[in-house]
Amino acid sequence: MRALALFLLLAFCLPPLPLAQGAELLILESSRSAVYSEALRGFRSACRSSEQTVVLSDYAEVDVQRLVKEERPRVVVAIGDRALAASRKVRELPVVAMLSLNLGRHAPDNIGGISMTVAPREYLNLFQSLGVKRVGLFYDPKKSGQYVKRAQQEARQEGVTLLAEPVRDPRDLQAKLERMKGEIDALWMLPDATVATTVNMEALLLFSMTQSVPMVTFTSHYLKNGAAAALDLDPADIGVQAGELASSLLKWETHRVPVLDPRKTHLKSNESVLRKLRLRSP
Repeated sequence: MRALALFLLLAFCLPPLPLAQGAELLILESSRSAVYSEALRGFRSACRSSEQTVVLSDYAEVDVQRLVKEERPRVVVAIGDRALAASRKVRELPVVAMLSLNLGRHAPDNIGGISMTVAPREYLNLFQSLGVKRVGLFYDPKKSGQYVKRAQQEARQEGVTLLAEPVRDPRDLQAKLERMKGEIDALWMLPDATVATTVNMEALLLFSMTQSVPMVTFTSHYLKNGAAAALDLDPADIGVQAGELASSLLKWETHRVPVLDPRKTHLKSNESVLRKLRLRSP
């Protein structure tokens, strides 16, 4: 009886899923977020199609496969990690993901979108402008392996030595970090969920300060904690880029979705850290 009462309570308290019959797009937002809203505005400016939008955090559970079968959209749009995870069982439709750390190039052919990792060449140009040649980074091969291979190839062409250490468990990082003492001129922080834990970020920033090694990261959030420079993404432009991709999928009716680099970044730096390390401003 208690289970039945709980079921009835949830059924009446949770808002119904917003159904838009015949919508071409099924848009899944992981949660209500200003960043997601900014990206969605950009998306809608580039892809003007009928849509059904579901915010996953508003519900105890959403069966995306059932929604797809019942509503028959032509493209699924996933915003954030939770939305991407909920979309992974969809096989019959293209899935365009954005603002997800877990969007990898090893995903099924029907899942792609806009990556959270800036093209390696942009980071390599930044390292050159800082005047550093030996760069250390940590990565999970399952999450960032393809990106790191690409970065290593481009680094050799640019004369930058990339010391890349695989980290399969977040607890492995600190021991590997010790071995980098005296071996690198800069630290490169990737948006890798295995590496970028709170504990590991504190260890990386402490290493940067004690070893006088600048840390370059993927978000300006860490500048106030001692990172030297960051390449910030532009959520609105990521949305526009994802909208353009969705429009092309609707037009050409293909299920193969590429993973694209974000095309717009904002360089930000911590001038006091750069002065302390005697590095020129990028």
